[in-house]
Amino acid sequence: MRVWNVGMAAALLVTGCSRGEVPDAYGNVEAIEVTVSAEAAGRLVSFDVREGQALEAGAVVGRINPSELELQRQQANEQRATSESRVDETDRQRPIVEAQGAAAAAQVDAAQAQHAAIASQLEIARRSLDRTKRLVEQQAATTQQLDQAEREVRVLEDQSRAQAAQITAYERQVAVHAGQLAALDSQRRTATRQVSSASTQVELVEDRLGRATVINPTVGTVLTTYAEAGEFVQPGQPLYTIANLAVVDVRAYVSEPQLASVQVSQPVQVTLDVGSERQALPGTVSWIASEAQFTPTPVQTRDERADLVYAIKIRVDNSRGLLKLGMPVDVQFGQRP
Repeated sequence: MRVWNVGMAAALLVTGCSRGEVPDAYGNVEAIEVTVSAEAAGRLVSFDVREGQALEAGAVVGRINPSELELQRQQANEQRATSESRVDETDRQRPIVEAQGAAAAAQVDAAQAQHAAIASQLEIARRSLDRTKRLVEQQAATTQQLDQAEREVRVLEDQSRAQAAQITAYERQVAVHAGQLAALDSQRRTATRQVSSASTQVELVEDRLGRATVINPTVGTVLTTYAEAGEFVQPGQPLYTIANLAVVDVRAYVSEPQLASVQVSQPVQVTLDVGSERQALPGTVSWIASEAQFTPTPVQTRDERADLVYAIKIRVDNSRGLLKLGMPVDVQFGQRP
């Protein structure tokens, strides 16, 4: 968007003015000119803008083919949905794995308790074997009793080893379930990041889709068009220029001696020819340059010998459309407020 000099509101008054009266300054009419450009690339499938057309702010005036962007949005939405399903899947699996891990931990506890019981029985059986051996030596017990005691010790030792192996197996299951939980947490974090990334991509595409619609930014009249429906446009390519001509500025120049009689908010008269009549419009000084400049070539001032002049802006109500951009006008200063 390119902004030129600003034209603001003032009351309209039409009065007569003597052609023989010498003006205090000469100026030209100007206004804000806003160049509206394309914000997306593609074919301009519709463009309802004509030179001289009055447009309201926010009016939809064109549309750039969004088919590629719509495909990107669909892909981004599908990616987000896929990632969200992965998050849901990990959330569903986690309670199952936690339950399996808890069951394995309970089996470890039960196996350890069983192993402890077998260890106690084994200790008793070994003491019984030692006592039986002494009794056999004293011929107070039979060899059959000794064989039975030795057999009980061997059975309990085998059971102890088997139970220890079972404990190790259960502990491995606990470790596996813990690893599965860690993997699920990692998968969930990854899927969550993918959801966030896909959501961001959807927002970006939505923003670009919004830019595919050409919306007039300000109330005004179309001055120039640069494109036609059916053309392929690029971001930043000018489409048309619009200006609010209901309120315009007159840029005039005053010499240093005149500067003392001019101040901001001072009422002035802007005069112009309308057919065979001389019309006067009320205006208000809205800006005075802080630095002097050499007299512009096409500008005359009251004192043509002045080398340095000061630019001023006068706001004029142009609701009747009497003033046209670039039109030369005369300026007559009134009394300072």
